[in-house]
Parts: sequence; structure tokens; C-alpha cells
Amino acid sequence: MSNPRTQTGRGERAGLWPAVHTERAALAADLAGLEDGRWETPSLCAGLTVREVLAHLTAGATLNSVRWMAGVIRCRFDFDKQVAVRLAEQLGGTPAETLERFRRAVPSTTKPPLPVVAMLGEVIVHGEDIRHPLGIRHAPPVEVLTRVAAYYQGSDMVVLARGRVGGLRLAADDGPFTAGSGPLVTGPTLALVMAMTGRAAHCDALEGDGVALLRERCRPGFTGA
Repeated sequence: MSNPRTQTGRGERAGLWPAVHTERAALAADLAGLEDGRWETPSLCAGLTVREVLAHLTAGATLNSVRWMAGVIRCRFDFDKQVAVRLAEQLGGTPAETLERFRRAVPSTTKPPLPVVAMLGEVIVHGEDIRHPLGIRHAPPVEVLTRVAAYYQGSDMVVLARGRVGGLRLAADDGPFTAGSGPLVTGPTLALVMAMTGRAAHCDALEGDGVALLRERCRPGFTGA
């Protein structure tokens, strides 16, 4: 008899990969024709240009668990160095090459040792890291954003998120997402996702007594609530 938990996990993975692929394809389409000079625009991901963030996404989509662990060991468990090395591998010689490498990775189901929902969160958050400073608007389906918001509010695995929103009550005004207790932070689900992953710029789209505290927690160096 098959294990129902295994069946559920497989079903969740099967349901999430199409959303990952859709978001990657949308990002590639949004960046088609971007002038070369704009690829050097600083992203919302501290210290990286929009081009570098795209290369980072390509790295994540082409790095399996074995290669990830080999890289971690080679970098002596310096995870930031591992990220930088893999980004450099995928940057390419020109912005056009960076974009083409990402396009080729759009349908990939390769991933590091992370849940698929983390890969979905990665493309949504880093996609907004790229789009926001470029003035590009994109609205993922609210049901997809709700799934990502629920993941981040309960996890510090990939990025400090659960600790950032500890003691706050989050409530989307465009979908069903709610979490936590304490001073209220309300607004679009995308803005909540971005703020809980440390993007202070998106606090401007939020309201409530808890926004000032959340904005403070988005500052570099925050280590937990």
C-alpha cells in the first residue's frame, strides 16, 4: 500500500512546478528587449544588479542537490560564496547571453535540496527584485502568492522571514492570506511576501500599526524578532 504522505508530497510538487515555469516564462518575456544599460540597474536584492539576480535564478534552476553540496564543500560551507560562484557561472558575457541562459532554464525541474514551494518563492521574490526598480508591473495569481506567503511566514530556511514577522498579524487585502497575531500589517499579498523577505520598498504598499516595526526589521543586519 502506498504512503498517503508520499502521494500528497508528489501531488504538491506536480501542482507547483507549472506555477514555477509560468513565473519564469513571464519574467523572461518582461525582460525581452531590455536596453543593455538597464541591465546594470541595482535590484532590490542588496548588492546585486538586475542582471546578476537573473543569473542567480538560472543557477538555482540548474543546480541539483549533488552539485549544490559539492559547491558548499568546495566553498568550505560559506553559503554566500557558493551563491556568488554559481551566479558567476551563469552570468555570461553579455546581457543577451544572461537572458538566453535563463530562458533555457524556464522548464527545468532541477533544484537544490529545497521544497518546490521555495523555488516558486525564489522566482516570485527575485522576479520582483528585478521588475520593481525597472518599473515593470507583474501580478502573479493571488492563489500562487498565497501559497508562497504561507510558506515564508512559517520558515526561515532560505531567507529570514518567520523571524521577521514574529509578533505581527499579517492580513492580505486582495486574497485569503492571514497569519500571526499582534499589531496589524495589511496590504496586497505580493507586498506582504516582499516585506517578509526583507524588501523595505514594499512596506510603502502596506498599512497598519505593525508596518513601522516590519520596516525596521527589513534593515540589513536584522537577525530575528
